Amino acid sequence: MDIRNIAIIAHVDHGKTTLVDVLLRQSGTFRVNQQVAERAMDSNDLERERGITILAKCTAVVWKDTRINIVDTPGHADFGGEVERILSMVDGVVVLVDAAEGPMPQTKFVVAKALKQGLRPIVVINKVDRSDAEPQRVHNDVFDMFAALGADDDQLDFPTLFASGRGGWAATSMDAERVDMTPLFDLVLEHVKAPVVDVDAPFTMLTTLLEYDSYLGRVLTGRITSGTARVNMPVKALRGNVVVEDGRLSKLLAFRGLERVPVQEAQAGDIIAVAGMTDATVADTLADQSVTVGLDAIPVDPPTIAVTFSVNDSPLAGREGTKVTGRMLRDRLVREAEGNIAIRVRETEGKDAMEVAGRGELQLGVLIETMRREGYEMSISRPRVLFSNDPQTGQRMEPIEEAQIDVDEAYSGIVVEKLGSRKGEMIDMRPSGGGKVRLTFRIPARGLIGYQGEFLTDTRGTGIMSRIFHGYAPYKGTIEGRRAGVLISNSDGVATAYALWNLEDRGPMFVHPSTQVYQGMIIGEHTRENDLEVNPIRGKQLTNIRTTSKDEAVRLTPPRVLTLETSIAYIADDELVEVTPKSIRLRKQLLDPNDRKRASRAAEAS
Repeated sequence: MDIRNIAIIAHVDHGKTTLVDVLLRQSGTFRVNQQVAERAMDSNDLERERGITILAKCTAVVWKDTRINIVDTPGHADFGGEVERILSMVDGVVVLVDAAEGPMPQTKFVVAKALKQGLRPIVVINKVDRSDAEPQRVHNDVFDMFAALGADDDQLDFPTLFASGRGGWAATSMDAERVDMTPLFDLVLEHVKAPVVDVDAPFTMLTTLLEYDSYLGRVLTGRITSGTARVNMPVKALRGNVVVEDGRLSKLLAFRGLERVPVQEAQAGDIIAVAGMTDATVADTLADQSVTVGLDAIPVDPPTIAVTFSVNDSPLAGREGTKVTGRMLRDRLVREAEGNIAIRVRETEGKDAMEVAGRGELQLGVLIETMRREGYEMSISRPRVLFSNDPQTGQRMEPIEEAQIDVDEAYSGIVVEKLGSRKGEMIDMRPSGGGKVRLTFRIPARGLIGYQGEFLTDTRGTGIMSRIFHGYAPYKGTIEGRRAGVLISNSDGVATAYALWNLEDRGPMFVHPSTQVYQGMIIGEHTRENDLEVNPIRGKQLTNIRTTSKDEAVRLTPPRVLTLETSIAYIADDELVEVTPKSIRLRKQLLDPNDRKRASRAAEAS
């Protein structure tokens, strides 16, 4: 059977996963009466809750006796490591672009990687049935983007389809008949070349994805570059020209729709998953025993941000989680780094702590959320950016992000002011239709830490901010952090409504009555710049006087609920987020007030 391997790449929320759903349905992969969840490819609980794709996933459809292996990729720049690896598995890409928003930063990021690989793209302008769609303008913008990214003549001569993933149709022009996805299927067969492979050469496969299965153990996914894979054949794993391990392919799994089906053999060009290896990981080459040098893996952009994971040592530690020791934490993070090459893990000098570096707050937030659902308890530090030194001048360099912001004109002033104070440099400002403005900034990565929540508040939830790593630039100077201080509990116990009511004029609360608190835990934000220790467990003294004024009902303002990501962005350098399966608490690193004073004096003296 002929094979085509394609990846669907696009900016977040431009409709990749919905499009794959439609392709699966219209190719006959599902039965007519089969109940399938919406966005079937987003199988992970977190993906369904957030409405985003986090992990790249493979599926396959059959069209006109040709198997089309399709890879659905994430749209957020934080998960760009997934996209970069996927491109080594495919022979063509479908670039999906929203008919109203046009090419966005992540579109530019993934298309640049695809063009560098020499892949010839198919452009699908999606959501053309939107009321604010401008498909012709978007088509011109896509061409300009390709030209700016250095596409060659072949790549610039890209075919274009106009489609509605939700409507389930694609057409060669805006005036053409709108029936189904047949034009896209046919275009893939015609435009994407079949894999050029040597079936008779020794077996080689570059590992692209790694996952763990409770029955099969480590499952490695990749495309067979040459030769034939057979069940139980002896293979070795190569890292460059170093042999990592010898083993056997105990199981071969081919993709058929949403399922992985066991097969006896698979030939070069096909995308398969294999089990049986214990040490091989992403970017390693699985090969026949006669092969001595591994395949080249695509280099991945470096991490730009890091947080410290440490053992939860608060007074409430161990009450909600089942995995609380430093060894468990270390083993889990090392396992994560094996399968996710976009993050790096290293041990710190302090005991029971690991530094985890990644692409952004979202990527690290998803890792923390996944771990807490698995039963882990941990303390998380404030994110910090990773600096580097220029090898020629020795100058300190910091990561710079390119932020593209779509916002109503009324809110553009506050956005420009806030990003300016965070050392952002505006490089473009243009109207984007419907009373909106598109702003483009180059800004230090540390300037965007904690800004997302502030941005949504400033724009009343209507602004959209996208960001990608731009490069390194000389250090831009200090950026002012959080101005407000915090309210710190000075006692252990249960917060009372009476105590919180009396503290309301000091600032907004993060806890509600009956919350378990401890000394050193942050329970609210102070209205002034200094930290303030307060007693949130004080009860009302009972007297024998009964009057209307004395028995006034306590009416509390609802507390400010901080999510995991907002908590991590909110804390200062001397604070931690305590994460357990059921709770997210903010605390000072040093719980004892005397220890905090000594540390403060030592910092001032130095």
